[in-house]
Amino acid sequence: MIRNILFDFGDVFINLDKSATLRELSEAGYDEIAAELYPLMIRYEKGLLPTSEFVKSAQHYFPKLEAKDLISAWNAIILDFPENRLTFLKELAANGNYRLFLLSNTNALHITKVNKEMGQDKFGAFRACFEGFYLSHELKMRKPDAEAFMTILENHSLKSHETLFVDDTLEHIVSADNLGLKTWHLKVEKEEVTDIAKYL
Repeated sequence: MIRNILFDFGDVFINLDKSATLRELSEAGYDEIAAELYPLMIRYEKGLLPTSEFVKSAQHYFPKLEAKDLISAWNAIILDFPENRLTFLKELAANGNYRLFLLSNTNALHITKVNKEMGQDKFGAFRACFEGFYLSHELKMRKPDAEAFMTILENHSLKSHETLFVDDTLEHIVSADNLGLKTWHLKVEKEEVTDIAKYL
């Protein structure tokens, strides 16, 4: 029996354009990202370096870009948050049948952009639906690392086999499967989080 639901954020609730950053960088004359930049991005996503240091270090790879333009390209991934998904989540939280949690790989720049796009009231209403709200840059851990999942399970005394994990990234789903969680690998543009009843 499912008693707990652990949700991803991007492309589950808020829409993303995952190719947008590369597209904007390409338009600025950079057609590829140096492999050395990826460890920097992961460290930033884990909250292991401040935004100022991340932007300064990233500029080394894109010397023609001013900081504001680099930030704009970085944040281009963030799109809209459909109202029907928030309505669904509020109703799910209000009925009290499940304990709700969120685990998102994100960073300070992206979450600031999300706040701006959604507005503080709407973002606050979204956050209030969850008993536990975990962002990787605050948690200092990220998916698919087992420690991220285990920390949430242990913090809230959750049993893995009673917990449904919803995510659009297969690598994260595999990690959760290996830890005994029930999973739903949501197919973006083919499935909607509002259809969760079939997995409960």
